[in-house]
Amino acid sequence: MSEVYFTDFRCERPNTMFKKLEKLIDTAGLGAIDFEDKFVAVKIHFGEYGCVSHVRHQYAKIVCDYIKERGGKPFLTDANTLYVGYRNNALGHLDCAYLNGFSPLQTGVQTIIADGLRGTDEREIKVEGAKHCKTAKIGSAVAEADIIVSITHTKGHQNAGYGGTFKNIGMGCGSKHGKMEMHSSSTPAIDKDICVGCGMCVEHCSNDGVNVVDGKAIIDEDKCLGCGNCFAYCPKGAINCKWDEARTVINEKIAEYTKAVLDGKPSFHINFAQHVCKHCDCTSTTDTAMIPDIGIFASFDPVALDQACLDKIFAQPLIVNSPAGEAAIENGEEPVSGFVQAGDGHDIFTMVHPDTHWEAGLEHAVKLEMGSREYKLVTI
Repeated sequence: MSEVYFTDFRCERPNTMFKKLEKLIDTAGLGAIDFEDKFVAVKIHFGEYGCVSHVRHQYAKIVCDYIKERGGKPFLTDANTLYVGYRNNALGHLDCAYLNGFSPLQTGVQTIIADGLRGTDEREIKVEGAKHCKTAKIGSAVAEADIIVSITHTKGHQNAGYGGTFKNIGMGCGSKHGKMEMHSSSTPAIDKDICVGCGMCVEHCSNDGVNVVDGKAIIDEDKCLGCGNCFAYCPKGAINCKWDEARTVINEKIAEYTKAVLDGKPSFHINFAQHVCKHCDCTSTTDTAMIPDIGIFASFDPVALDQACLDKIFAQPLIVNSPAGEAAIENGEEPVSGFVQAGDGHDIFTMVHPDTHWEAGLEHAVKLEMGSREYKLVTI
């Protein structure tokens, strides 16, 4: 049975949440890792610009300072997105990270975009025991790190249902090629209203899978390998993922990608159950929290960590003016003083994303021998 350590957000002077976080990770055993002269990838979500629910940069600094004090060389990292936005390439991604507070001046460490300028800088890693992805395409900066430490904001996700430690690491460390492999079982799609026929996709395609005909790019379904280069090089954002993978399969693929990142390396994981909202931090808007803030969890076991966090979340009352509260009221539950009281069946992530299946990811991770859903919760 794995140990998961927990501290709440209650804090009175002279204590601070920064001190509580440092005590949590120290008691949970982060200091037992040999950091001396090791590159440490601290995987965090910087948040799309406009998102205000991501983990604050001050918390990242506490973790990185702890690692530096023990001789490690930490850097904050995330990989580029498939969709067009601030974080679609390394320059925009860095701009967004800095706007949200994750600059070297504020965190004391460098911020490195894991899969390079366009999202094509990757390492292919074999996944032992995989059902779907025999190899995973992982951003080079993460693949080349000696140690992995993850800092996750737990929340909902429109495709995975639950965005926890596995979503942060597995999806978050995949290159554009890797992200497409997780999200889609088919070839990309061209938006002909946006495409200008510039030919950049043709120039950088790895297998003659795309051509320009009558001024518009066309995917050759028989030749496309799904390499993702067309995503990376299209200057107009006219090439899109079809986002058509089955919800069970996407979570299993995320588990396999997480295994590729963590296999053979020391790792440690921290999960913030704070402002638990419907959507991922990838969105530029932030909906209201669905439950009261809970606290911070930490463990060496990513499966036990996510399970402990989920169990605490599902035991909370639902805030009426939130997607989960509204769903419960529509289902006939009665609000009391602004809350729908905690009860059986309040799986808030399935309530707000009913066509998803988050549990498939944890079940698959157990089969991949990544951890246990049985845990002992130790409160700090």
